[in-house]
Formats: sequence, structure tokens, C-alpha cells
Amino acid sequence: MSEPTNPQATNPQDGPSSEVRQFTVRKDDDDVRLDRWFKRHLPQIGFATVSRWARTGQIRIDGKRAKVDDRIATGQIIRVPPGGDQPDRGPNERRQLTEEEIELADSMVITQDRAAIVLNKLPGLATQGGTGMKQHVDALLDAYVGPDGPGRGPRPRLVHRLDKDTSGVLLVARTPGSAAFFSKRFAGRSAKKVYWALIVGVPDVFEGQIDAPLSKQPGTGGEKMHVDEENGQTARTRYRVIERAGNSACWVELQPLTGRTHQLRVHMAAIGHPIVGDGKYGGQDAFLTGSISRKLHLHARRLVIDHPDGAPLDVTAELPLHFAASMEQLGFDISLSEALPDDEPTPMSREQKKQSARQHSKQIRKERRGERRERLAGGRNEKDGVAKGRPKTGKSGPTKGKGSPKPASGKTAGAKPVGGKPAPRKSDTAKSAPGKRGAARSAPARGTPTRGGPRKSGPTNKGR
Repeated sequence: MSEPTNPQATNPQDGPSSEVRQFTVRKDDDDVRLDRWFKRHLPQIGFATVSRWARTGQIRIDGKRAKVDDRIATGQIIRVPPGGDQPDRGPNERRQLTEEEIELADSMVITQDRAAIVLNKLPGLATQGGTGMKQHVDALLDAYVGPDGPGRGPRPRLVHRLDKDTSGVLLVARTPGSAAFFSKRFAGRSAKKVYWALIVGVPDVFEGQIDAPLSKQPGTGGEKMHVDEENGQTARTRYRVIERAGNSACWVELQPLTGRTHQLRVHMAAIGHPIVGDGKYGGQDAFLTGSISRKLHLHARRLVIDHPDGAPLDVTAELPLHFAASMEQLGFDISLSEALPDDEPTPMSREQKKQSARQHSKQIRKERRGERRERLAGGRNEKDGVAKGRPKTGKSGPTKGKGSPKPASGKTAGAKPVGGKPAPRKSDTAKSAPGKRGAARSAPARGTPTRGGPRKSGPTNKGR
């Protein structure tokens, strides 16, 4: 959050002010729009007021006039005029958490620092709220508010999600700046995630990659996904079988290379091996007999992602109770997998993508210029009496015996003859019948029988 630069400036969320305020932009607000900064730190001032102040020059950044869409930088001084406060637009009231909710929030924390809070989300706890849903991770984030106290510090923010019934590593950003940093890593696919799952049956191929585009299944209100080869979005998943329990089930590592909704669940069901407990995509076939739990057996085991402070964040989450019990009942040894993500090529930066696109366009233009030159050359040769791909006729005498006439020069002739005898040399075809010079018939076209019967073997032009 930005902090006042003089003793008379008030805290941004203390309420109305009758004096000019000046705030220093902190690192967490670097490169955000000015109107966004007001929404974060002075929500009691409406957008219309901020726009009017900007038009009349009352808002200054480092002493200069500013526009609402200007982006601010760390260390800049924002001058805010007095007034403009609207009591009805004050900060949203935060719901007071119960002691049980605070204990639940604390129990999920794996590690935390100034930029991030890493949770081990419980199965059955939604990441965000919905209709009729009161308890979810987003509602518990007030338990992690900074040292300024409840209602004072910046509220932590979700930067990715897990399905309600999926357990495991969930990253929460502590500040707006770290939220922007982590969101870019997830969007750029540089964050590496490894899941553990129990699946029904055993794949024929123990290690591979599933490439199956996904889209929302019609008629489900967007609640269900399906494989859609024509209109689906690209979806890729790597899998590896760690251990098997006969032919009934096996334990696998899954690494999503893209981030589509329900991607892992749909992909495993698509290859005929649904995740144990996933009745939504596997139906009754997704449940094992005996004492194996009917809950979903999908766990976000490990996350490796860049950290704003430099060293990568590498976190592992312990299995939930039902998953650990199933592993034990099936006789799987948990030490057989370290959940190490496979190395991938580093995603190209925006500038690298632009450079690659320019090189590709340049190559396309070069190829098209070559095609145009070839067409022009072919047209000039036709004017000179050389038809493209056909043998030269008229001036040479009749061919001697077998074979067909010599093709035109290499630039405009068709493919080289294949099979049969080679074309006769010029010296062999220079002789003409006595008294019949220039009256010889041309050799018959390919496939046309001569008077004496079918054409005998000779050179053929299969390239036409």
C-alpha cells in the first residue's frame, strides 16, 4: 500500500480528509493504472471524482498533471486533493470470522512469507464461493491479513484455483504486487505443477502425453467439459505410472502443461482410465469395490514457481486422510515418487514471440517471391515455343525405333523419365527419311496405341 509522505497526510482508508494528501507509490503498486490505485487505496472516492480531478489538474504525479489511465511507478509521489469522499463508497465490510474458521485457515498453511501464503487445501472445500456456498477459501483469506490488523492491511488474493474435491497445494498472494507477479507465471505456464492420482485400470503405455482439445459440454451450463477436436482449446497432459495394484488400479503422476477446467479428470477418462472417485466423468466405473473411499483421489502434490525475491518457491503438500488410506490399502509405497516436474522449454517472452513471427513472415514472403519468378519464367518460355512440361516437336526428325522424343530443357520440362530406356541422343534423331524431310509424324502420346498394337516399353514421364 502507498504511505503518506508528510505527517499531516492521513491513512487512505481513514475516511474524509480536508487537507491535501501525498502518498509514495510502493513496489506492490508498480505499473498499475492511476484509477486502479484509487480503487485499491481510496475506494471511498468514486471514479467520476477521480476523473474530474485528473481533468482539472488537481491530481499530480511527481508534480505533473496525470490522467486516470496513466501507469504509476515505484517511488513516485501522488498528490490527492482534499474532499471527494463518499461515505457510502467506503471499504467493503469484512465478515468477522469465527474461532473455528480461523483455526481451519491456520491449519492449512504450509509456508508463508511477505509475498505468498501456500495452503494445503482440503478436499470438499471450494476455492471460491457460489450460490448457497458460505464456506470457501476466499472467505477465509481475512484470517491472513497483514500486521496492520483486520480491516487495515491488504487482503490476500487468489491467483489460481483447485476444484472443490481436489486437495493439495494452493498459492495465495499476500499483496497486489505479488498477485500480479504470480499471475503472470501461471498465465505464461512457467509454473510447474505435479498431481498424484489413483486411476481405474492400468494404461497400456506407462508413460506418455495426452493431447486432446477441450471445450464446455453443451447442455451442462458450463459445469462439465468434454473432448472437442474441432472447436476445443488446446489441452496437454503428461502422465507416468508409478505403481500398479494388479489390473484394477494404479498410482500415477500427472503434469498439466495447460490449464483447462477439469483437464486432468477429462483426459484420464478420455483414455479409459478415470480417476478413482470421479463419478462426474467416469460414472460408476470410477469407483472401486471394497473399502476404498468414494471421494476423488486427485491431489496437487507439488508446485514450483518463481518468487519475487529471486529463489524459486518449491512446495509439497501432504496427502489427505482418505487418499493416504487408499494408498496404504492398495500397498503403494509413497517413497517411489518425488513428484519432480519434467523439464520443458522455457516459454518465449513477448519480444521473442514477435521476433519469431517477423522471421516467419519474412520466410513466407521469400517463398512467394520465388513462386512468382518461376511462373514468369514459365510464361517467357512458352512464348518462345517451349510448352511447360511437354517435349519439343517440329524441327527434329523422327525418332529412331523405340522411345519418345527428347524432353525440353531442364528449367521448363517436367519430371525426369522413370524406367525404360534413356531418351535418344540428338545425333541419333538427326537422320530423316530420304525424301520425306520434315514430314515425319510425331511420336504418339503416352498411353495411345500405335497401328501395330500396344506401345512397347520406353521412357515414361511419370512426373506429369
